[in-house]
Amino acid sequence: MTDFLASATSRRDFVRTLSLGAGATLVGANAMAGPLGWLAGAPAADRQLGVALVGLGSYSAGQLAPALQQTKRCRLAGIVTGTPAKAAQWKQQYNIPDANVYDYKTFDRMIDNPAIDIVYVVLPNALHAEYVVRAAQAGKHVICEKPLATSAADARRMVAAVQQAGKQFSVGYRLHFEPHNQEMMRLGQREVFGPVRHLAADNGFRLSTPSWRVDRALSGGGPLMDMGIYCVQGCLYTKGQVPVSVTAKFIPNPDPKLFKNVEAGLDWQFQFADGAVADCRTRYTENMEGRLRAEGPQGWAELTPAFGYGGLAGNTSQNDGRLNLPNINQQAAQMDDFADCILRNRPTRVPGEMGLRDVQLLAAIYRAAETGQRVSTKDVLQLIDRTNAGKGLPK
Repeated sequence: MTDFLASATSRRDFVRTLSLGAGATLVGANAMAGPLGWLAGAPAADRQLGVALVGLGSYSAGQLAPALQQTKRCRLAGIVTGTPAKAAQWKQQYNIPDANVYDYKTFDRMIDNPAIDIVYVVLPNALHAEYVVRAAQAGKHVICEKPLATSAADARRMVAAVQQAGKQFSVGYRLHFEPHNQEMMRLGQREVFGPVRHLAADNGFRLSTPSWRVDRALSGGGPLMDMGIYCVQGCLYTKGQVPVSVTAKFIPNPDPKLFKNVEAGLDWQFQFADGAVADCRTRYTENMEGRLRAEGPQGWAELTPAFGYGGLAGNTSQNDGRLNLPNINQQAAQMDDFADCILRNRPTRVPGEMGLRDVQLLAAIYRAAETGQRVSTKDVLQLIDRTNAGKGLPK
């Protein structure tokens, strides 16, 4: 991501505040009910789709590019970077032709390149909207990293742009394709321990040096916009509901110089319609394992760690307690699934609308912390991933 930052600040004014979108409409929500589009016919299943990574920061270099060497339905076909040295390195390392290498000024020429089917936006949060819209206008399917945007208005604009282009739009929610988190979906949504009454989630790390993550103009906020969104996601796909309200508070700021315009940490509680609650924490001041726990009247389940790229593990109150599930390449599974959605004309389980939902919830959390009041989430999109939760598994 850092290759973009030198030129980004002078290019545009970044959104500095979040806004909770009211009355948003979910277009195509029925698509989440089941993957039916492929019945109309699909291109050859063995075709690989070309992916262009936009922004060659640590996530692209350390996770996405290696994962694209393991995918079956897609491949690394192009790159977008503002750093010539990175372009040269990636071209050599991944055998990328000159015609598939772009910078941020030549980005729009991608419209004439049939070798690139999917654009994956991996830039600081405030840049997501611009490059998703431009990718859609270039006629490409789009994946965007989380959080989708720094405002609900931008998120809606992104969703509309991809819809208008007639392309598919997915958020980089890799854990929806990960076995341990899929099992939490099954246990919670199928009420294996009875209705989930309490959830707990925490995620964070100790940040000691300045970066774009603590620049509100680029990040849109502090750890909530980075690590806390995993807690939001985990609680919703485990409970199988969108909360009806939220309360929140900021932690004391231990370093006003480093955290001069973003929070150092935040605690919040979601309240659900059936009386269940979810207690969540996120920090840039503490190395947290990343935990997701659900409790019902007949038992509990917990993942610790829950949100990392690997090494996930879990226990339940059932049987011997251990979840004997594989750790997989999450990014490869995520990108292969999206390519399959395109090839078979079926909906993604993590659409742009889900990203909009979460941006609305992040805004509500911030509003609750800023006001000290309970904030209603009645206008948040009512969207839950149920497509594969426990598919084929008995209750």
